[in-house]
Amino acid sequence: MSERLYYTDPYLSEFEAQVTATRDVGGRTGVLLDRTAFYPASGGQPFDRGTLGDVPVVEVIDEDAGIVHVVEGHAPEGRVTGRIDWTRRFDHMQQHSGQHVLSAAIDRVCGVRTESFHLGADTATIDLTRELTTAEITASEDAANEVVWADRPVTIKFVDAAEAAALNLRKESIRTGTLRIIDVDGFDVSACGGTHVRRTGEIGVITISGWERFRGGTRLEFKCGSRALRAHRLLRETVRDSSSLLSTAAGELPQAIERLQGDGKELRRRLRDAGARLAVFEAEVLAAKAEAVAGFRLIVEALAADAGTLKTMAQTISSSPGHVAVLVTSSSPVSIVVSRSADVSAVDAARVLKALLGRFGGKGGGRPEMAQGGGLEASAEGVVEAARALLSATPADN
Repeated sequence: MSERLYYTDPYLSEFEAQVTATRDVGGRTGVLLDRTAFYPASGGQPFDRGTLGDVPVVEVIDEDAGIVHVVEGHAPEGRVTGRIDWTRRFDHMQQHSGQHVLSAAIDRVCGVRTESFHLGADTATIDLTRELTTAEITASEDAANEVVWADRPVTIKFVDAAEAAALNLRKESIRTGTLRIIDVDGFDVSACGGTHVRRTGEIGVITISGWERFRGGTRLEFKCGSRALRAHRLLRETVRDSSSLLSTAAGELPQAIERLQGDGKELRRRLRDAGARLAVFEAEVLAAKAEAVAGFRLIVEALAADAGTLKTMAQTISSSPGHVAVLVTSSSPVSIVVSRSADVSAVDAARVLKALLGRFGGKGGGRPEMAQGGGLEASAEGVVEAARALLSATPADN
């Protein structure tokens, strides 16, 4: 069993240890040591990275046999020097300690318990037992940062079950035997095996960057320390660039965006109106080219238009007596509209569409006067030819 050096000294970034065994870990090499400062993935906190000698450690796993260091390359032997990726470790310490403070603040301000914690590469989240209001979130964030800026000591101690019962832990531990306790002086006492800062001031700042409803409660996303600084810089640059593009002050961005949305909505309305008028004009041009077949005038065309425009054009053509229109999109899969004038009773648009769908696939339906379909797996030219052949036959056969 490996001695866990990080339990008592999270700041230890270099150590000496003896290789006690190697083993296969899914085709990779795992190394066990008699002692280690490498933290394995546990309790919502990711594993450490670093090196054993000159060999990279890419994963750390906590198993019954001990802590397994998955390495990239040959397995080191004998006495080795382990080095922790300190930037990664300290980031995890800031986030994890920040989580303890934030969860305790939410418990105190809102009376809401933290169900779970997850620390990712870019974000950290906590899941809470009920939904919080914006005011509650702001008040909790303020309370947490007051503790950070008070620079309170954060201590580690080990207690038995009887001692733990007297400590008023924020969350009851499911572990038995000796418990490792993280004590944020005068604010929070929790059982935890993770790595933490010595004083709350090292957390820097706690910012709640977002929240959402989750399983009847709230999932909060937060950032601490260097992550909060990076997020602030990104936000600063985004606001600066957006203000420059819109020629407005940062505080007036919401109003500027609202104006742009209104202008865009009006432009889209005008474009739709213009498109509809153009579709009517193009339909009249097409109708003038209709070919005479038995009992009606037929227009069958493939057009670079969407299904809505096809419908407008087909209805325009069939609004004149004695016309049948079959219009399809030029792109594949093909959409199709079949429409006929009220006086061309020999043509059933729904039956024509059904025949084409039966040949080319797709879905659709409609009435004798007009039918629509889509998803035809054929070229536009193939559908046009089939429709023309079908409708050029004797109307009674259609």
